[in-house]
Amino acid sequence: MLKKILRIILGEPVEGTLPIRVQSAIQKQQDQSEILIACVQLFLVLTFSVLYALSPKTFAANTMFAPVPYALAGYLGFTLTRLFFAVKWRLPGWFLSLSVIADMSLLMFLIWSFHIQYEQSPAFYLKAPTLLYVFIFIALRALRFDMRYILLAGITAATGWIILLAYAVHYGEGMTSITRDYVLYTMSHKILLGAEFDKVISILVVTFLLALVIFRARRLLINSVAQATAAEDLSRFFSPEIADRITQSEGWIEPGTGQTRDAAILHCDLQGFTRLSMEKPANEVISLLAEYQARLVPIIQKNGGTIDKFLGDGILATFGAAVETDLYSAECLMALEQMIDETQVWAEERKAAGLDPQVIRFTAASGPILFGAVGDKSRLEYTVIGEPVNLAAKLDKHAKEEKAQALVTLHCFEEALAQGYKPSKESEIRAARDVGGVTGLVDLVVLQSVQ
Repeated sequence: MLKKILRIILGEPVEGTLPIRVQSAIQKQQDQSEILIACVQLFLVLTFSVLYALSPKTFAANTMFAPVPYALAGYLGFTLTRLFFAVKWRLPGWFLSLSVIADMSLLMFLIWSFHIQYEQSPAFYLKAPTLLYVFIFIALRALRFDMRYILLAGITAATGWIILLAYAVHYGEGMTSITRDYVLYTMSHKILLGAEFDKVISILVVTFLLALVIFRARRLLINSVAQATAAEDLSRFFSPEIADRITQSEGWIEPGTGQTRDAAILHCDLQGFTRLSMEKPANEVISLLAEYQARLVPIIQKNGGTIDKFLGDGILATFGAAVETDLYSAECLMALEQMIDETQVWAEERKAAGLDPQVIRFTAASGPILFGAVGDKSRLEYTVIGEPVNLAAKLDKHAKEEKAQALVTLHCFEEALAQGYKPSKESEIRAARDVGGVTGLVDLVVLQSVQ
């Protein structure tokens, strides 16, 4: 109940309600954190080992047992094992908990060994500054963004210090070792209970504050991963440029907002697809459509184009609409040429496989367009509106009369040349053509005739 109340207060989403792919992404981040934690642990145990090797040894040379080297060696082996498993596999919760307890146990054991190493009464180790390493081990658990292990580390440290305090009282001078005189406490091996409980309280307060911070930070992590996953999903249904606009928008996208700019519109159409869809099995038709789109879409995107929409067997792409550029017509015609080459390769492959080659028509026009969001608040769509859009679509039907596979307006062609486009194919200007549905005559350029 307390955990549920905290979630309501802090606004953390319940992870169980997140999609599996989001939970997997979060788990992947935590797995990477475990590798980092293991590396830090290795650094710490090596640091302890160096400090121990360099520190003066005050115990007698004939001492039968020196506990610190054995503890450090055992912890080094445990740390290397943990690092190996963290790299190879996902560490289970019980092993992570064991690692937390092992960290604190090692530190408490090292502190406890001081009175043996320096041949003093047990109260001697209560003044060891090594206790400060407790906060390093607690903070280390924050790298995983899981408050449970922070709490476990803090509670284990506080419990360990209380045990050390009890040991110092019991195996020292007993109750006579306890004093209320602060000066006497600082100048002797006397024990000031208030000072020791202050240490315990400090450990617990830091632990719970850090756990609270991580609890809130985990909410941000979950939201960040969820948004990143959503953005990745958006890029599968929208072009990357549109997905970026949606995910990086500073405000709520409202319908009716748009921008006017110059752009080129490219229309691709799979000739005879309607008849083909009625004659062939559904799976074969969809497979053909997917292969056709898989061959052309990367070419459009590589040349700076954006997929506006899929029109059944048609592809409507824009250049300079979603992302403004001064090379929109040149990029459009370069993409068009590359797609012609690709469709020829595809036709040869289909012939070699005993299948009918497919003819794809390409038409393009350029000019001022309006790019923006249309629809209502419940269903929005980024789209392009303007004369070049309509003209590119109408040229698709007119291309049959011109017996052209690739047909563009003379304006678009000349604009592309001015922008640095260098044709690799012979072109033919056909001036003053009557295009159905278009008022007035249109000057056209055939980039590729039907073969």
